[in-house]
Amino acid sequence: MKKLICLFLLVSFSLTHLNAQSKNGWTNLFDGKTLNGWKRLAGTADYQVQNGEIVGTTVTNPGNTFLVTEKEFKDFILEMDVKIEDTSSNSGVQVRSHYDPAGHGGKGLVYGKQFEIDPSSRKWSGGIYDEGRRDWLYPSSYNPKGQNAFRVGEYNHIKMEVIGNEMKTWINNIPVAYVVDTMDKTGFIALQVHAVSNPKFAGEKVHYKNIKIKTTGLQPTSFPPGIYVFSNVSNTLTGYEKRDGWKLLFDGKTSNGWVSAGRKVFPAKGWAVKDGTLNVASAGGTNEPSGGDIITTDKYSVFDLSFDFKMSTGANSGLKYFVTVEDNKPGSALGLEFQVLDDKVHPDAKLGRDGDRTLASLYDLIPAKKQERFIHPIGQWNTGRVVVYPNNHVEHYLNGIKVLEYERGSQAFRDVVALSKFKNVKDFGETPAGYILLQDHGHDVSFKNIKIKTLQNQK
Repeated sequence: MKKLICLFLLVSFSLTHLNAQSKNGWTNLFDGKTLNGWKRLAGTADYQVQNGEIVGTTVTNPGNTFLVTEKEFKDFILEMDVKIEDTSSNSGVQVRSHYDPAGHGGKGLVYGKQFEIDPSSRKWSGGIYDEGRRDWLYPSSYNPKGQNAFRVGEYNHIKMEVIGNEMKTWINNIPVAYVVDTMDKTGFIALQVHAVSNPKFAGEKVHYKNIKIKTTGLQPTSFPPGIYVFSNVSNTLTGYEKRDGWKLLFDGKTSNGWVSAGRKVFPAKGWAVKDGTLNVASAGGTNEPSGGDIITTDKYSVFDLSFDFKMSTGANSGLKYFVTVEDNKPGSALGLEFQVLDDKVHPDAKLGRDGDRTLASLYDLIPAKKQERFIHPIGQWNTGRVVVYPNNHVEHYLNGIKVLEYERGSQAFRDVVALSKFKNVKDFGETPAGYILLQDHGHDVSFKNIKIKTLQNQK
């Protein structure tokens, strides 16, 4: 009888446990005791189970090492706790990722989207990096409010939602990144130990525990308003962006909303809508416009503006804001300019002062401070962004990295204007509102994903 009672209690407990698991839908990817269900790929860093944690330890080697799930996953919510001991360390969690055994010179290459764990001074933890392929998709600088969420030397709770084309991240319940990306419908999950080349950094540890996943009954978690969304789905806004006040300045199909600068119609030549892009054609290398500049039909004063651009070799163009124009006077359009330029080929890069005519600079006024690794090559798309706050603080971004900032109308701003080609233009760049302009400088340049959000009601 006692055996029957014990068997009954055991079965009852098991059924209750299974029902609880079924009810909340979560599955543990780590049993706390073994590495069952995981395998090491690409590098030689060490992974061990210690005190209910997975502990990854760095070794001196030329490549990153990954502890990879043997199973692949499609849509899911993934949560875990992560601790990194020192600001010199680096790690990440791969999602929907893949392995090429022939990659990295035959040493094996893991590639795909990664939840970045970066305790360095740049504070990019929670950003989204495309390991082994496209580099940064969402540096955490896109969302400054999320950059202080990660705490070095203690466990941090991290969360990823990967549902359809959308990936969202949180650290300690603080939202960080939002990416819409059409690549990779399924793939494995992996824990990264970053490569180190300096022997003094060998032996550093990364700790992971409480790794769990949910793959059914998924309900996306809403982000609060005001978080930038990076999307590679052309000329489309997410429902979140629409609710947050974003609108497209280019619909991908027509020239609606754009006219020639100084005129009321779209140019009859030079500009064309083609394959979801707004393209200005080359004038045969003469630097002379083929269709002239185009401007928005509406004016803007306080805004967050984002746009993708692709240049041909030697290209010169730009996006201007706070533009003023006089009707029927071609060439009269003046405004502040986010420079679009092939810095390696076009001679303008060597003109001006201190590089203030290079890519992403405030043209002829303030140079952009940028690293070459964050500039996408000619023929590939780059993302520019201009944010004008209600207090006249202005920021330029290139591919998610802030490259300059200034105060419009300040004495410092007026001082650089006085040294520029605009020194004789009264109150240059200080108009309360103006048009957005895309420049025709006689070179083949394409634009897409041009979107804007007015910020008047935000503090």
